[in-house]
Amino acid sequence: MKRALFPGSFDPLTLGHFDIISRGVHLFDEVVVAIGINADKKYMFKLEERRKFIEDAFRDEPRIKVVTYEGMTIDFCKEINAEFILRGLRNPADFEFEKAIAHTNRKLSKIETVFLLTAARTSYISSSIVRDVIRNKGDYKVLVPDSVRVR
Repeated sequence: MKRALFPGSFDPLTLGHFDIISRGVHLFDEVVVAIGINADKKYMFKLEERRKFIEDAFRDEPRIKVVTYEGMTIDFCKEINAEFILRGLRNPADFEFEKAIAHTNRKLSKIETVFLLTAARTSYISSSIVRDVIRNKGDYKVLVPDSVRVR
């Protein structure tokens, strides 16, 4: 079975994330969306809210699993037998950042990173932009799947 891990904080899930996950499930037998836990980071949404956003968005796709993890991504990949890390790229800056991580992960393990370019219609969306729109009471709904609703 070809299993890919799609790691992130998903604070919140965006249409860009949704696009990568939706396309990734056609490349792999299973995509595990892994919400990383970082005690030092301040999140807008609680862990359970972020998990529910993703689970609700993909409720009809049994090949997409949602989990949480702590520690190094490659260690978690080994734990769940994921041979691939799936990452989305929006722009050249994303590529440079992700390339360094992918090289490091490859040096430390045999896990391959697979990059998908985000769709042009979602390439400008980031979780930080969505959070800013929410904080300023803007129409965030055009940037996220229907499952993401602010309390």
